[in-house]
Amino acid sequence: MNTAPLQGIKVVDFTEVQSGPSCTQMLAWLGADVIKIERPGVGDATRKELQFAPDEPSYYFLQLNSDKKSLALDAKTPDGKEILTRLIKEADIFVENLHPGAMDKLGFSWEAVHALNPRCIYGTIKGFPVSSKYKNLKAYEPIAQVTAAAASTTGWYSDPDNMPTQSGAALGDSNTGMHLLIGLLAALCQREKTGEGTYVYQSMHNACLNLCRIKTRDQLTLDRIGYLTQFPQYPDGKFGDCVPRAGNIEGSGVLGWTYKCKPAGGLDSEIDGNNYVYVILQRGAKDFEAACKAMGFEDWLTNPDFNTADARDRHKDAVHQRIAAWTADKTKYEVTEILGAAGVPVGPVLSTKEMMTDESLYDGNTLVRINQGGDIGEFVTVGCPFTMSNYQPQYGPCPSLGGNTDEVLKSLGYTDDQIKTFAQNGTTASLAEPKK
Repeated sequence: MNTAPLQGIKVVDFTEVQSGPSCTQMLAWLGADVIKIERPGVGDATRKELQFAPDEPSYYFLQLNSDKKSLALDAKTPDGKEILTRLIKEADIFVENLHPGAMDKLGFSWEAVHALNPRCIYGTIKGFPVSSKYKNLKAYEPIAQVTAAAASTTGWYSDPDNMPTQSGAALGDSNTGMHLLIGLLAALCQREKTGEGTYVYQSMHNACLNLCRIKTRDQLTLDRIGYLTQFPQYPDGKFGDCVPRAGNIEGSGVLGWTYKCKPAGGLDSEIDGNNYVYVILQRGAKDFEAACKAMGFEDWLTNPDFNTADARDRHKDAVHQRIAAWTADKTKYEVTEILGAAGVPVGPVLSTKEMMTDESLYDGNTLVRINQGGDIGEFVTVGCPFTMSNYQPQYGPCPSLGGNTDEVLKSLGYTDDQIKTFAQNGTTASLAEPKK
């Protein structure tokens, strides 16, 4: 049995770049019929962003638009507006992520779409919540991170590298797409009860902030007692009014840190700088004893500077230095094997190359290979992050720009002559440049 959860759901995808397309691609992978609206002759901005070949769409585009249909459409022309109106009247979901006010100006605001099709769910992504004083700013990934306290709490805590740092993970982009996905799926469930679509507003700021929950926890604690025991600044450093940057701490009450290892050879090289392992010392006495025995640190079990969690918090530097000396003559894989066998939380720092060459991850969900055909051939992308016992996504290629235009227009009832006219008047194809 492989029944797609969203089979029969029609989606009009008026999004581009990453935050919106990451959401609508997941809708497509779950079985929805997703029609991506692209500007004639131009397409999604990522088609030509960071290209690996001048005549091919970039991996950026390919990794975000699998299994969609592409309709080349200029929604500013009278015919374009009529075509989009017909699409919306048949749609279950309409999604857009244009800058604030753009859809209103185009004539397809939530109110307009709801009037056209009361059952249609309207999903929108903007930079900030409507209550924010920054609501009219145009937002990118780093803007979401710096305004949601992610950057201020990420990075090193001492000079010369003490500066706000953004995460390598797309907290503002793909993360926002997944948050919107949750809202849209909830809206579909709600519609089963009410029969009416709703407006789902997701800001990049709030999606990023949702992943910074423990930093707001830390702020509450700091305001209450004036210090944070899990941070490397404790007990000798000074705490200011806000949650500081904390390097590589684990973030909760356990003592976690990143330790340098010797190069393992192969993909793990000195050049790439990923010869590290992450080790966590848990607070429980039995867990700590297991870690000490695995590393040969039995003397810590009777040393009052280390044999309790609170004592270890007060002597972090000494803990880090001794473990660092122990890992220095071992590879990250050896450390992982030794400590993992003892039940110690541990993991090697893996590079993108190491991860993407691990065949065990090509399990149909974690990483997937998609055959785009032509000169592109096969490419790798991140698959559906969860598994379902009775459904497995089938990952198909990305559409060419406007590759499904005729198909979509015919499904809406347009004749061949009308379709030809749309191409000639600039609605579905770029007008020829006037001769000089």
